[in-house]
Amino acid sequence: MVVALRYVWPLLLCSPCLLIQIPEEYEGHHVMEPPVITEQSPRRLVVFPTDDISLKCEASGKPEVQFRWTRDGVHFKPKEELGVTVYQSPHSGSFTITGNNSNFAQRFQGIYRCFASNKLGTAMSHEIRLMAEGAPKWPKETVKPVEVEEGESVVLPCHPPPSAEPLRIYWMNSKILHIKQDERVTMGQNGNLYFANVLTSDNHSDYICHAHFPGTRTIIQKEPIDLRVKATNSMIDRKPRLLFPTNSSSHLVALQGQPLVLECIAEGFPTPTIKWLRPSGPMPADRVTYQNHNKTLQLLKVGEEDDGEYRCLAENSLGSARHAYYVTVEAAPYWLHKPQSHLYGPGETARLDCQVQGRPQPEVTWRINGIPMEELAKDQKYRIQRGALILSNAQPSDTMVTQCEARNRHGLLLANAYIYVVQLPAKILTADNQTYMAVQGSTAYLLCKAFGAPVPSVQWLDEDGTTVLQDERFFPYANGTLGIRDLQANDTGRYFCLAANDQNNVTIVANLKVKGQATLATWLAVPLGGRVRAPGGHQSDFLTYALPSDATQITQGPRSAIEKKGSRVTFTCQASFDPSLQPSITWRGDGRDLQELGDSDKYFIEHGRLVIHSLDYSDQGNYSCVASTELDVVESRAQLLVVGSPGPVPRLVLSDLHLLTQSQVRVSWSPAEDHNAPIEKYDIEFEDKEMAPEKWYSLGKVPGNQTSTTLKLSPYVHYTFRVTAINKYGPGEPSPVSETVVTPEAAPEKNPVDVKGEGNETTNMVITWKPLRWMDWNAPQVQYRVQWRPQGTRGPWQEQIVSDPFLVVSNTSTFVPYEIKVQAVNSQGKGPEPQVTIGYSGEDYPQAIPELEGIEILNSSAVLVTWRPVDLAQVKGHLRGYNVTYWREGSQRKHSKRHIHKDHVVVPANTTSVILSGLRPYSSYHLEVQAFNGRGLGPASEFTFSTPEGVPGHPEALHLECQSNTSLLLRWQPPLSHNGVLTGYVLSYHPLDEGGKGQLSFNLRDPELRTHNLTDLSPHLRYRFQLQATTKEGPGEAIVREGGTMALSGISDFGNISATAGENYSVVSWVPKEGQCNFRFHILFKALGEEKGGASLSPQYVSYNQSSYTQWDLQPDTDYEIHLFKERMFRHQMAVKTNGTGRVRLPPAGFATEGWFIGFVSAIILLLLVLLILCFIKRSKGGKYSVKDKEDTQVDSEARPMKDETFGEYRSLESDNEEKAFGSSQPSLNGDIKPLGSDDSLADYGGSVDVQFNEDGSFIGQYSGKKEKEAAGGNDSSGATSPINPAVALE
Repeated sequence: MVVALRYVWPLLLCSPCLLIQIPEEYEGHHVMEPPVITEQSPRRLVVFPTDDISLKCEASGKPEVQFRWTRDGVHFKPKEELGVTVYQSPHSGSFTITGNNSNFAQRFQGIYRCFASNKLGTAMSHEIRLMAEGAPKWPKETVKPVEVEEGESVVLPCHPPPSAEPLRIYWMNSKILHIKQDERVTMGQNGNLYFANVLTSDNHSDYICHAHFPGTRTIIQKEPIDLRVKATNSMIDRKPRLLFPTNSSSHLVALQGQPLVLECIAEGFPTPTIKWLRPSGPMPADRVTYQNHNKTLQLLKVGEEDDGEYRCLAENSLGSARHAYYVTVEAAPYWLHKPQSHLYGPGETARLDCQVQGRPQPEVTWRINGIPMEELAKDQKYRIQRGALILSNAQPSDTMVTQCEARNRHGLLLANAYIYVVQLPAKILTADNQTYMAVQGSTAYLLCKAFGAPVPSVQWLDEDGTTVLQDERFFPYANGTLGIRDLQANDTGRYFCLAANDQNNVTIVANLKVKGQATLATWLAVPLGGRVRAPGGHQSDFLTYALPSDATQITQGPRSAIEKKGSRVTFTCQASFDPSLQPSITWRGDGRDLQELGDSDKYFIEHGRLVIHSLDYSDQGNYSCVASTELDVVESRAQLLVVGSPGPVPRLVLSDLHLLTQSQVRVSWSPAEDHNAPIEKYDIEFEDKEMAPEKWYSLGKVPGNQTSTTLKLSPYVHYTFRVTAINKYGPGEPSPVSETVVTPEAAPEKNPVDVKGEGNETTNMVITWKPLRWMDWNAPQVQYRVQWRPQGTRGPWQEQIVSDPFLVVSNTSTFVPYEIKVQAVNSQGKGPEPQVTIGYSGEDYPQAIPELEGIEILNSSAVLVTWRPVDLAQVKGHLRGYNVTYWREGSQRKHSKRHIHKDHVVVPANTTSVILSGLRPYSSYHLEVQAFNGRGLGPASEFTFSTPEGVPGHPEALHLECQSNTSLLLRWQPPLSHNGVLTGYVLSYHPLDEGGKGQLSFNLRDPELRTHNLTDLSPHLRYRFQLQATTKEGPGEAIVREGGTMALSGISDFGNISATAGENYSVVSWVPKEGQCNFRFHILFKALGEEKGGASLSPQYVSYNQSSYTQWDLQPDTDYEIHLFKERMFRHQMAVKTNGTGRVRLPPAGFATEGWFIGFVSAIILLLLVLLILCFIKRSKGGKYSVKDKEDTQVDSEARPMKDETFGEYRSLESDNEEKAFGSSQPSLNGDIKPLGSDDSLADYGGSVDVQFNEDGSFIGQYSGKKEKEAAGGNDSSGATSPINPAVALE
């Protein structure tokens, strides 16, 4: 047998193994195996009432392993337990306990361990903690209603029953809808529901906490909590306060590698926002996530670097609250070096390393065969040294299974590792009588792989029995291989390898043949797997060593493939060659040689690979890899199939044309090419070139194995057919089209659908329907037979035949129900008997006047309006709802003469009340309520009401001006919204550094007051000043400013001051110093010229905070000195020069500067202004128009009826409230009530109404259909066309 060196070299590189591993080739010797735990239960096992107790313990070993269990350290025999059934598999330590009641598992709770033993030792499982959990039950409790005032915070507790498995908590209502959570309302990690502040919309009696127990697959719910929110006219603003955690700081321990979850939930009004900070450094952005509206911080895969402080900060406009989390990162035990099982020979030293780490540092203990080391005899041969168990001079009797166990308060690690001391006879694993061929001058390697325990010694001998190592050209390797360098011809011969240990000795023969010097052969690198490495480490593509003489073989041939058209395919081929011969790999396709063709990228051939691009069906076939030398050739084939959608159906034939009289025809076709994917179906389509040219309709599909079918056709259609084949890759190209055939006419088989009867005038009814498709006419033309009669009468039907899809029935009574039928007819007869539809004649304007029951004042910005339902007989149509129009006439002190802005609310017909919110306090309002139908609005009931006083808005423009080191002057403007009669102001202030302590507050009784001087202030403190205007309802919103006296601000600083100039002006700019108190100072421009001392302009008084000042009326091309003075003290000086060419000489005054001319021009401007104001007032009245006049001016033409689905969109109550400037949001008494917005659009009511109103409340009915120009409105109309009763021409 000849051996190739490429199989020899990896063996040469092996160093002698210190630990024994029995090779797979070592056969014929029975080797025992110590026990090894292969499968065990998890460390924590939770058993639920419906579960059996199953503990797993599987182990391998020879001889067979025996199992035993302990519970809480005491011997436990499952089969001896009473009252339960135990199932235990043979040759296994696993067992299952089944009880006869749901609580049987309680008595089996404890810590279990499994021991697997045979004669070589004992392996031990980790601790298995068995926990039994009963069916979860919520403890019975009486849940009292939770009462809280609007704006306050509240926490709804959950407190689910404890569970060993993580729970999932949900808050829902009685309708099984989740409670919406946002920045204001949120659920904590503990399951409680937190409200930062409550609104009246939170008032519900069914807040229910649901607890989902995944282990028992059950969901239980707490008793509903009744949250009662008391409404208030003014909610008090509060700075944030933490609801969770409640203290200022807390300490947490995070486990390394586990997620860390921190949570902060705050209350306050306005709703606080949460921010997270890490003082010790940046947050790890790639591992941190913020959840629950920023209230929860989750840090993934915690590491030691995450140790430290984390802060949450809750903020709103009034202040902040914070909490500090001090996180300590600890770790359960983890392996640095886990002990591994090994085999040892007699006399060797065994060592098992057990290195662990953790925080705190774990305690490490050792066991031998499951017995703690402290319980064993003291005269043992092993010792523990620096975390390692060392056994010197190991003997077969020392075979054992050790356990290294490490634990701290976060967990426990266990590793079983055996020391197996074996005594095996020597055996040579290399084949005997193997022949090695080499070239003279090269190096040969003779193999002799031996194994035994103890490790056998290896010697090489020549045919005379003499050691070969006397020649320096011979050198041994530690793995038994013999190397011979600088080979000579006389080295040819037989060599003997002798392996021996204390058990036996064995010998094999190796034959070496040395050939004369030969030309170096090239080894094909890629097909043979790449470069090879010589024993000395030199890497080369060329082999100059002992090489085998072998026939050419294809080691990996191309594989058959199925590819889609347009894709690409890759074939690979690898071969082995005699290295003394020149190798070659080529490719053939269907018997022809393949080569890369010039610029074509169809084929790509390289290193035994063939790539074919852009596959087409012509590419499919057989492809061959040909491996050859000058002596032999081998070939390997593969088949390529190209798949895709089918080809076109080649031929289509119509037959049985006599069946056309029965509206049938037979279609036959030839099968299409399936392109290697079976045809699944054929799609038959038709085109009518008369009615719908170039549009194809499917008549149906037939199975792919069918090539003909009889089609049922419709009467009077010009049919042209085509057929398309379909497989899993999609449809192919269609067949050529067939001849055209025409089916005979017939009576209609269908009637129109979507029949409606509605009036667009008070004395008509427009009947409409959806016309038939042309393919359902069954004739060249189709008409419609329309029948109608009053509902409930048995009299004859009135009828009319029309061609268009509508009919106007005139001279009807107002709003009368009719029975309607529409039937298709053509020249061949009538369609089937139609169904009866109920329609109504036109509506008239309602005559009913809603009777107001009263107006209830809810607060200063909201009222509840109620009225009695109207008499439906007076509605003169379908009652669509009520229009509530209201507008502010002015304050209670004086009525506004400005343009009146009207707001509207549309209320559904089944509702007789509405809440008007967003009203201005202390105001007079006018109210109108009108019923409306599809025709329009009825007469209005009118009422006036007044809103009570409210608290005022915040004062405007509070300014602080320094007076001295101990005094400040406060200036302000009154609030824009008084919301009542101002009674004065409340001024409060306190030092910022004292956290709100020592606040001073006093009333300023004069509502006309605009300034106040504060004295005796500390010169070294900053203050927060709060000013509120008051009415009899109390103080309103505050305006807040912070600042200090002149001493705190320091010396007046004009840093970054500069001056620029134009031709007759100069701009002085400065940057106010941050924290600098505002003050006033003088700027003086002084010209530097020919006169002594120059000429000065009058000094100007300037405020420090305005940042710049512009001085006009300067002379061009003049130098000026700029002086800044404060309280006669010089502060700053600078110079500037204006642009230009010299001083300007003013011309003599003309008539334009005379007083009479200026007065004349002023009078003309004033007169024009008065005329413009009168014109604006005239237009803003928005003239009302008479409904009767509009009816008289209607175009008397037939029109399509008003359709319910065309009514316009209405603005929602919520969006309307958001745009109001006054008042708090109040919930509607009925969820269906929606107001109109101030832009005169209406709220959407399910497509049932389309109404609009002018600003004076006039109704506009917007109907569907084609719009036409209408008659002009009344004399007092604003000029816009009013579509109260639009006429739409029907064509």
